[in-house]
Amino acid sequence: MDRRSILKNAGIAGVLAAGAAPAVHAQAAVRWRLASSFPKSLDTIFGSAEKLSQLVKAMSGGKFEISVHPAGELMPAFGVVDALQGDTIDMAQTAAYYFTGKDPIFAFSCAVPFGLTALQMNGWKDHGNGRKLLDAFFAKYNFKTASAGNTTTQMGGWYRKEIKTVEDLKGLKMRLGGGVFGEAMAKLGVVAQNMPAGDVYQALEKGTLDAVEFVGPYDDEKLGFNKVAPYYYYPGWWEGSAELEFFINIKKYNALSPENKAILDAATRVAAADMTSKYQVLNPQAIKRLVANKTQLKMFPKPLMDAGFKASMEVFAEHEAKSPEFKKIHQDMRAFQRDQILWNRFSEYPFNQYMATAKI
Repeated sequence: MDRRSILKNAGIAGVLAAGAAPAVHAQAAVRWRLASSFPKSLDTIFGSAEKLSQLVKAMSGGKFEISVHPAGELMPAFGVVDALQGDTIDMAQTAAYYFTGKDPIFAFSCAVPFGLTALQMNGWKDHGNGRKLLDAFFAKYNFKTASAGNTTTQMGGWYRKEIKTVEDLKGLKMRLGGGVFGEAMAKLGVVAQNMPAGDVYQALEKGTLDAVEFVGPYDDEKLGFNKVAPYYYYPGWWEGSAELEFFINIKKYNALSPENKAILDAATRVAAADMTSKYQVLNPQAIKRLVANKTQLKMFPKPLMDAGFKASMEVFAEHEAKSPEFKKIHQDMRAFQRDQILWNRFSEYPFNQYMATAKI
């Protein structure tokens, strides 16, 4: 081998030994904007968007950054889907059922009455057909989804007066999160109103609202609902869990390098798990504080739950009759749910029942 070949080969060997990857180092910086449908004061929910931003920046060495904007900063809370369709933002953090006015199918990605628990939702979306079916639907709106965290089973809301029978719901003006739940409650006589969480306190205080459902003890306490509505009902049969999501602009995602796609995908999973587990710590502490401050916890009477179930099934049947796509997704979710309920009969349900009475 001549001297020139030796030098040439030595140069290549040096580059390989140094682990240099010129294409990666030369990669252009990526700057994204994320618009949330939630205020910064909701540190659990909004916190998952902040956690995502921190992780993406750290894992990319600052080459990929996502700025996070609370509701109202870039656009109104419910403006994020239109912004994604118009390519004016890269991502959103929201609850899909806020957008059932566009199509009731949106609700399945967040929560439907008598739907899935948090663990079941994870299973259906990640290893069942859930995310595949829903992302195929959401493609027409120019986004794909990733979990932003789950609130787990929610409470049944705050009421200015006691709810003893189904009759007590008639004419009740109630802030509802959205989705087919509002239609089911309308069948029970409730006047459903969808408004951002930040507007609810004043409406309750002034009496323009009679009741509100939002999330659970920790978030509800922060919003001060206990100061204007003394009765706190459970369980939230319309939200056996509620999946918050990152909506990701498909064009922007497809334009990312493989490395940045992997970073974003990993960061969404960590941020989602962080939010869900945080609720397990914060909600028990908050419920104790609320009760100490004279909140009256009440369980929904079974006849009311039965009426809610009947009304909900009627709503599902009505939508199935109008939309084959709605029917396909609903039936797939229920088939998955039936298997989960069967398994839970021998696993979590009896265990939790026993532990609820054990002295620990």
